[in-house]
Amino acid sequence: MAKLKVDLHTVFNKSGKIDEALETIVREAVEKRISMVEIIHGKGSGQLKKRVLRFLEQKHIKELYFRIHKDHDNYGRIFVEFRHKD
Repeated sequence: MAKLKVDLHTVFNKSGKIDEALETIVREAVEKRISMVEIIHGKGSGQLKKRVLRFLEQKHIKELYFRIHKDHDNYGRIFVEFRHKD
C-alpha cells in the first residue's frame, strides 16, 4: 500500500501554510492514486489537530477521501484513507 506523509510541525504557526500543505498532500494522493496519507500534527494543545479535522471536513475535500483514522497509539497523527475509482 502506497502512503504519503506530511509533517505540519514546520508550518504550525503559519495559518496559510497549513491549509496549503494539506491541500497539496490531498491533491497529490488523488493524482497519484495513493491509498493513504499520514498527517502528523503533533500532540500539543490539540489546536492543530482540530484545524486539520476542520480542513478535512470541508465538502470539496471530504468528497475526495473515504475515511479518517485517528491513531489511538499516537495521538499526534491522523491517517486519511482514499479509494480510487478505476
